[in-house]
Amino acid sequence: MIGSWLKYNFSKFKQTNSKSMRHVVLGSSLDAPLTNNEEEILFACGCFWGAEKGFWKLPGVVSTSVGYAGGETKAPTYNQVCSGSTGHTEAVRVVWNKLNIHLSDLLKMFWECHDPTQGNRQGNDVGSQYRSAIYTNNSEQKTLVDSSLKAYQRGLDLNGFGAITTEIKQDQKFYYAENYHQQYLAKPGSRPYCSAMPTKVELEEFAGANFKLGKEVWSNFNWEISHCVLRSNNEPISQ
Repeated sequence: MIGSWLKYNFSKFKQTNSKSMRHVVLGSSLDAPLTNNEEEILFACGCFWGAEKGFWKLPGVVSTSVGYAGGETKAPTYNQVCSGSTGHTEAVRVVWNKLNIHLSDLLKMFWECHDPTQGNRQGNDVGSQYRSAIYTNNSEQKTLVDSSLKAYQRGLDLNGFGAITTEIKQDQKFYYAENYHQQYLAKPGSRPYCSAMPTKVELEEFAGANFKLGKEVWSNFNWEISHCVLRSNNEPISQ
């Protein structure tokens, strides 16, 4: 697939530890301990290049990083994950400030930015490493995720889509991807790519939702435009 080919050609770069690495756009540490006002969660929605950019643009997001989760192999490399033998999916670790953005907002981005009904595929990228997934860190997150899934399934049903195939698990180990993948789309010389296929179905209100981001934020995303995340600038949206 195109995404796999592009990323395979960067495999000559040596993987290094994420420790002390800083976010190319936000300037935050990729692995700093969480503060009292912060939470983290893992999202998988196709090629992690485009997915990460969508999340880092949201106001209130402290840091994003890409990696591998949901598999069995310890500390897998990109090439191992691409082989499909490790069981991992390409994931985005999102850290957010609870005072400025709610998990509900992140779930809105997640469900709307890709097609969660495609199984082991997203667009032209095929394989278990491209499956849709949410990996939570506590029971409160899990409850909200389940509630949002039910609401989004209702919207998909009304628009002729099939059943959601998103894998939802708790306490999954996250392994940072090689450094050249981190915030890839914001780096000079990057080749714009995103495999996500949005359904154009919006996530409506659901039990437990507490949206903090207004319409002016979401107006920066137009899922009617193919790969609209790629067409936007790299800067976070102000609110």
